[in-house]
Amino acid sequence: MTRNAFAALAAASVLSWAAAPAAAHHSFAAEFDSDKPVTLTGTITKVEFQNPHIYFYIDVKGPDGSVVNYAVEGGTPNQLRRQGWGRDSLKIGETVTVQGFAARKPDVHVVNGRTVILADGRRVFGFSGAGEPGTNP
Repeated sequence: MTRNAFAALAAASVLSWAAAPAAAHHSFAAEFDSDKPVTLTGTITKVEFQNPHIYFYIDVKGPDGSVVNYAVEGGTPNQLRRQGWGRDSLKIGETVTVQGFAARKPDVHVVNGRTVILADGRRVFGFSGAGEPGTNP
């Protein structure tokens, strides 16, 4: 392989690798519907406090008694740390109420969480983006 061809291949590889995280990130409007506000109450089963967004999972009991596990997407860890919250702010086994927006795909159990209310009534955090449920941006 010639020196120029190798340099071009190396540069293309580095650029495509560097662009991968940006391509993986999504916009609110691409994944969630601001016209579908939801309020869910459930028990926290898992917390992932990592970039680019935190996720936590809650078991929500339906009217028929069946339990559905929802993934709740939150803000970035850095954004939440600036608001005073960290990895231990949400604890497995706690009951929470989440206000947010449903996924665009109908059978996907993912919510973009805007407000999390603990059992004692404290609001844990709000997230940036489309605004509070019940209001259109």
